Amino acid sequence: MSPRPPPDATDALLAAVMALLAREVVSEERTRIARELHDVVAHSVSVMVMQAGAARLMLRPDQVTERESLNVVEETGREVVEELRRMLGLLRTGPECDGLAPQPCLARLDDLVDQMRAAGLDVRLNVEGEPVPLPAGLDLSAYRIVQEALANTLRHAGPTGVGVTIAYRPRVLSLEILDQGPRAGRTGHGGGAGHGLIGMRERVALFQGRLSTGPLPGGGYGVRVTLPLAARVRPGEVVT
Repeated sequence: MSPRPPPDATDALLAAVMALLAREVVSEERTRIARELHDVVAHSVSVMVMQAGAARLMLRPDQVTERESLNVVEETGREVVEELRRMLGLLRTGPECDGLAPQPCLARLDDLVDQMRAAGLDVRLNVEGEPVPLPAGLDLSAYRIVQEALANTLRHAGPTGVGVTIAYRPRVLSLEILDQGPRAGRTGHGGGAGHGLIGMRERVALFQGRLSTGPLPGGGYGVRVTLPLAARVRPGEVVT
């Protein structure tokens, strides 16, 4: 029988394994985010190509320079879309990633809320401010963050009450998901190694936002996210 490793060696081995697993989870989440953002970018470029083609058809016969410029835009756009498809081939890992379903967004949050209610969560959705058009990637990530937070609540707290607030501020989009479930088994302040928290951290970091998670003073658990709206923030300005 081989001797048992000393306690210090066991602890070091466990820490190394946990670190490896955490890196794998981060890699998986980044690949998933890249797949989703690919679809957003490819769709936007395709729309640009179609608009350039429509503008070219409206030109007069003597507008030769303009026609050539728009031809270049169309050809370059088609090449970009094709390269994106090739890149996506490296990211697709299963039949669930067919790119055919419309990407979710905050405008479709009611459907998610209905699904979570059917699963047992008492979800109350509140929208503050006037909803504004958001960049497609940010809109998708905001939806995913809310989805992940609600899924975590259901997973760790079971059926309970949850308040979801989407706040449209002049320069930021704020998300707040506060539940009334037990604190046990959940790690605060974004420091947990759970897949849900890792996914949220990666999406928030992608848009240089801020994430805060942890137990609430009166009981329950909270997720708070601030995502800067780049078009409304001046260069060098710090948004809080």
